[in-house]
Amino acid sequence: MNILLKLEFAALFVLSIFFFSMLPYAWWWYPVLLLVPDIGMLGYLVSPKVGAMTYNLTHLLVLGIALYIVGQIAGLPLMALAGVIIVGHSALDRVL
Repeated sequence: MNILLKLEFAALFVLSIFFFSMLPYAWWWYPVLLLVPDIGMLGYLVSPKVGAMTYNLTHLLVLGIALYIVGQIAGLPLMALAGVIIVGHSALDRVL
């Protein structure tokens, strides 16, 4: 992956931290929950096909963005939190 893409995902990671700061949660929730999307790997216990599907689903940037937007509009901070965590995790994965 070239340096420009890594910088883009790094900026997206920082942006996820900014949007997290707008939620009513203590700062320590962000690092605690940051690895939760990797729970999608548990699908590999069923089969490689199910594992690939669940892992990819829990790393979809568009899903995280949609959850955040809908959560903010509907006044559901837990949904918005899930979206921010998915975006932050996915962006950090792509940077590293």
